[in-house]
Amino acid sequence: MPPTLQALALVGLGGAAGSIARYLLATWTMHAATPQKFPLGTFVVNLAGCLVAGLLAGLAERHPGWLSPDLRLLLFVGLLGGFTTFSAFGLETAQLLRRGEWLVATGYVGGSVLLGIGAVWLGLRLVGKA
Repeated sequence: MPPTLQALALVGLGGAAGSIARYLLATWTMHAATPQKFPLGTFVVNLAGCLVAGLLAGLAERHPGWLSPDLRLLLFVGLLGGFTTFSAFGLETAQLLRRGEWLVATGYVGGSVLLGIGAVWLGLRLVGKA
């Protein structure tokens, strides 16, 4: 079933807010810290996104019906998706581990990290920058 215009609007609005929040937090973090080689802004954004995803998912489990499907779209797909997709990665991995699917979780984490880095390298190589 194709997404509705309302669903697209919710994801778009949440995504815009999440992207702005990511930029503000990452910029503030980098200016507050002493200059360093470690990408602290992205690191903090990813951890904050995972914390918020866990809090929202836990509250949704504890209080069924609290998050309507529209609110889930706005918050999880839109806001957190615009803020960081690492939060979805963290939440999905935690859900796999909670279900006891260690092998699937290991493949997901290892494949995402290794193949993701490989895909970036390939992209750089294809344009002659690697």
